[in-house]
Amino acid sequence: MTRPGDEKAVLRGVLDQLRRAVAAKATGVPEPRVRTPGVPSGTSLLGLVKHLAHVERFHFLGEPTADWDATFRPSAQESVADVLAGYEAAIARANAVIDACPDLASPVPRAHRRRPVPTMRWVLVHMIEETGRHAGHADILRELIDGSTGR
Repeated sequence: MTRPGDEKAVLRGVLDQLRRAVAAKATGVPEPRVRTPGVPSGTSLLGLVKHLAHVERFHFLGEPTADWDATFRPSAQESVADVLAGYEAAIARANAVIDACPDLASPVPRAHRRRPVPTMRWVLVHMIEETGRHAGHADILRELIDGSTGR
């Protein structure tokens, strides 16, 4: 439980809840359904997880991404376990950066050449929006696959 007024803990708690929801939607879905596009844009459950791992690394760790569209396309060599483990690893590294931040008004330490450098508060709120949007996409894709609904 977070302390009242602990803004960073509240924001991270909401983000962590959304992260878990996205990972859970891709867990237990058999091949090839987990990577089969469910909509004309080509989006799949596994692609959403892979994309969000890239987004975490971009915003919190400053890792560049040359082709954002490609982040939605897991290769045939990437297993479900590999993609989920990559997402979990990105989250763990991102959380270490969040935890080390003494003030949400501070710039993100490794922002990738963005000017002005975003604050930790902005990145957390943006990541809640980004992850929440894709969690909704994952809800719909999972329901289309096997009728599963809810968190």
